[in-house]
Amino acid sequence: MTTPKLVTANKFTSFNKNTAYVIPITKKADKLVIGSTPIETSELTKLDLPSLGVSAELESLVRVPAPNGATYALMGIGTKALTKTDLRNLGAASARKLSSFKDIVIGFETLDSEDTAAILEGAALGSYSHTAYKGLTKGVEIKLQTVTVVSTHKPSTASISQIAVIAESVNMTRDLVNMPGRDLYPESLAKAVQTAAKGSGVTVQIWAEDRLTKEGLGGILGVGLGSSRGPRLVKLEYKPKVGKTHLALVGKGITFDTGGLSLKPSISMLGMNFDMTGAASVAAATIAIAKLQLPIKVTAWLCIAENMPSGTAQRPNDVIKARNGMTIEVLNTDAEGRLVLADGLSLASEAKPDYIVDVATLTGAVQIALGNQYAGLMGDQEAVDAVKSAAEGVGEMVWQLPLDRKLRSLIDSDIADIANVKMGNTAGGTIIGGLFLNEFIGNRAKGETDDIKWAHMDIAATAHNEGAPYGVIPKGATGSYVRTLVNLAKQLG
Repeated sequence: MTTPKLVTANKFTSFNKNTAYVIPITKKADKLVIGSTPIETSELTKLDLPSLGVSAELESLVRVPAPNGATYALMGIGTKALTKTDLRNLGAASARKLSSFKDIVIGFETLDSEDTAAILEGAALGSYSHTAYKGLTKGVEIKLQTVTVVSTHKPSTASISQIAVIAESVNMTRDLVNMPGRDLYPESLAKAVQTAAKGSGVTVQIWAEDRLTKEGLGGILGVGLGSSRGPRLVKLEYKPKVGKTHLALVGKGITFDTGGLSLKPSISMLGMNFDMTGAASVAAATIAIAKLQLPIKVTAWLCIAENMPSGTAQRPNDVIKARNGMTIEVLNTDAEGRLVLADGLSLASEAKPDYIVDVATLTGAVQIALGNQYAGLMGDQEAVDAVKSAAEGVGEMVWQLPLDRKLRSLIDSDIADIANVKMGNTAGGTIIGGLFLNEFIGNRAKGETDDIKWAHMDIAATAHNEGAPYGVIPKGATGSYVRTLVNLAKQLG
């Protein structure tokens, strides 16, 4: 979907018919009051706000008539000073809850141009709606075309253009992830990324089964054995004329995960079309980085397969060989994400980039550990710190988990170099996943040190929101961490 046009105005002039004007509501001395706003609010002083159901609770919204056929949208902003993340979330809530209006005007207090930009970015992200598969029940029609923030603190034209590019990339991720597995499979995902990259400055290579075999990508091939729709690897490259730092991004792209022969229970299979979020995220981020012409070299590896049970599927106790030569005993075919990433991380390492960041819906254990709003983060401290800083800069949340080497022996194999899981062990599942992936960075499987700085993001708990939308997070695919990856590229470039 297209994002609304983002506009700023130095001052409020007049009310326009069929336009919503967003007014902040807060509390002082336990009394509801209108917050500081450049929009005319004299008509509101006559109203008993509590009797109308108005609240200061963040993102609450009540509509009341305004002059000239316009509408006041009374938005709760809480009682504390608003951070840029708060402003971004309020901008998103405004756009989402007022999407039936063609135009909305937001009148929150801003202290600088970054505050104004945060509101506009939130509006661009919050206006998202996925209705491609709706038939008779499309719900409220999305009419929103223009969002105006009234503020003397105006972002530059370049800043607003940047917001539009990033929102477009986040929404690309959301659209891909929301697609059912019947329609999005390895070949179609690869082609969708190729189409999205046209004109961006990103070159695209798509490797099918013959090339995967030639390149020795046993992890991706093994996972894809059970499906009639063969696996793919997609390599994206952005090579600016300036920029010395090389960032490699690796994304897990399981377009549907049944668990393979280690079949998931039916309820656990719901939502497994989201298991390609990592691949979609790194693709969208790479395209955004190129469109923004950031001075950093980026190579992205999308490791794509469909994990299905059939007579040709890999079996528990099968041994496969990854790109780096390491053999893997597959004890659980439902721990397939780390198998495809083993090949992607090996390939990424061969170019000796400065940083590797992989993004994957890797473990259900991360949700048990961190809930639904934090991504698990592990790896080399310098890379982890860089990702944390980038995430904080855009208001996304990560939490570092220890990469405890004492747990490494749990994935020793009697017959291969490593096993993909420890059967019967439920402790430290997210960390064990990280320890497995660490073996495929540089020459670490041989016990050798290298100069590659690596971070692993487990986004299994944050890729999909089953509850009501909030802030910049819609229901369904969230598109989270695309902005973190773009900001990481900015900080490293």
